[in-house]
Amino acid sequence: MTMPIIAEITGNLHVGLCGLGSAIGVAMVGMKAAEAVGRNPGSFGKVITLAVLGMALAEAIVFYALFLVK
Repeated sequence: MTMPIIAEITGNLHVGLCGLGSAIGVAMVGMKAAEAVGRNPGSFGKVITLAVLGMALAEAIVFYALFLVK
């Protein structure tokens, strides 16, 4: 009787931690991209391309977690 409740709480906890980790990852990518462009403004195009790709991959982890939990 209590196992489904515990499983749901555990699943919600995993998704929450995954979302927190993803937000931290996106923030770190943005921080380092801004730092890189600040050091070398001529590399803006290459840096922004890699930063957007890195942010998209970091955010995709949350969607994987949501699909696997439910």
